[in-house]
Amino acid sequence: MNQDRWQLEVNDRCLGSGLCTGTAPAHFRLAEGRSQPVAAVIDPEEAVAEAAEICPAEAILVRDATTRAVVAPAD
Repeated sequence: MNQDRWQLEVNDRCLGSGLCTGTAPAHFRLAEGRSQPVAAVIDPEEAVAEAAEICPAEAILVRDATTRAVVAPAD
C-alpha cells in the first residue's frame, strides 16, 4: 500500500474528548467542542494513527490519500 500521504477525517460522532489533540497536537485542534484536522492531507505520522486508534467515539479516520484505503483505526 502506498502511504506517501494520509487524508484525515473527523466525523460527527466526535465527543470533543481532546485525546487526539493531546496525542497529535500538530494535527488536530478542538473548535466548538469538536476535533478538526489542522490539515486534510498530511505526511504519515505514527501519532496520528495512534489518535485514530484511541478515539473513544471512533470519530477519526485516516486514509491513504491516493488509494483511499483505511490506514487507521485498524479493524
